[in-house]
Amino acid sequence: MKYCKLCLQTDTRPGTIFREDGICPACAYHTTLGDIDWEERFMFLKEKVDFGKQHNNSGYDCIIGVSGGKDSTRQALYVKEHLKMNPLLVCLSPPPQQVTQRGVDNISNLIKLGFDLIVINPGPETWKKLMRHSFYKYVNPFKSTELALFSSVPRLAIAYKIPLIWWGENSALQLGESSIMGKDGSDGNNLRKMNTLGGGDITWMISDEIKKQHLIQYTYPTEQEMIDANIRIVFLGYFWKDWSLFNNGTYSALRGLEIRNNKPSEIGDYMGITALDEDWTPMNQMIKYLKFGFGRITDYVNEDIRNKRMTREEAIQMVNRYDGDCSNEYIKSFCDFIEISTSDFWQVVDTQVNYKLFERIGEGKYKPKFKVGLGL
Repeated sequence: MKYCKLCLQTDTRPGTIFREDGICPACAYHTTLGDIDWEERFMFLKEKVDFGKQHNNSGYDCIIGVSGGKDSTRQALYVKEHLKMNPLLVCLSPPPQQVTQRGVDNISNLIKLGFDLIVINPGPETWKKLMRHSFYKYVNPFKSTELALFSSVPRLAIAYKIPLIWWGENSALQLGESSIMGKDGSDGNNLRKMNTLGGGDITWMISDEIKKQHLIQYTYPTEQEMIDANIRIVFLGYFWKDWSLFNNGTYSALRGLEIRNNKPSEIGDYMGITALDEDWTPMNQMIKYLKFGFGRITDYVNEDIRNKRMTREEAIQMVNRYDGDCSNEYIKSFCDFIEISTSDFWQVVDTQVNYKLFERIGEGKYKPKFKVGLGL
């Protein structure tokens, strides 16, 4: 396990390859931002806008997937107010047992801001069975729901004949997941290759209980379907010099976004601006931490280091205090939903803990063998 020399990115992140000088891809990209001609890039953005307006087949000239959170709220307002487009917003909503009132209120806030919005609610029982199956098979309860999340927007874009899809950050640039890099930094048509989607494979979800016809909302369109519909996915964050968790959160909070007031130790998040629509993401980030040695706090501080809001030394202290933290309340809530005990939960998690990086000291308790910022 090695750390980037500039930030706290680890080489254990799937799909990440450091440069020979020990710099991670995200830091390497960030160092180029000062040399970019942003006016020229905006003209490139205008080409995307023109494409959407020229292919307005339904009254909407673009489509945006939203959760009601910081990124989607800022994107929606930017597209409407600055690009002068008429977007259709699409929200893939968790079932009632998972969605928070905060999440409902933030979606309502988008509607109050004047947007047309479609909410997609996959069948709760199928959702529940797939979450359980994802947890036992991959020790990632969000494996199936992320397929539904990413699939919902292009599926609706094809159905409504809206070929322009605005997406948020390009994780190949912001996080270093190189597999999704397209023709340029704005091209998102390779999203299917991201580690989360696994190429859009759904065969692992099919069983005696769950047939293919139950998985329509979990099925990412094929490459040919995308080509036939002339779909273009464009990373809007590529065109923003000030795209960041902090800036997006501040912008959206000033426009009605309701954020969290939890303690960082409860959610592994010191800003309280992420995963606002449900409470199980902190649990999944905890599992990620035990698999790879980094969690949400690491992602946060890396961005703060690059934007000079935090020193590397300050970031190390923050990671040591909070990375991988999750309230037992959320773990219990998830276990109740998929109908297992917390002991069963930890037995499953134990099978995927990276014991090269951690030492087990008790049920649900692990001690890092690595030193943050130095590695093993």
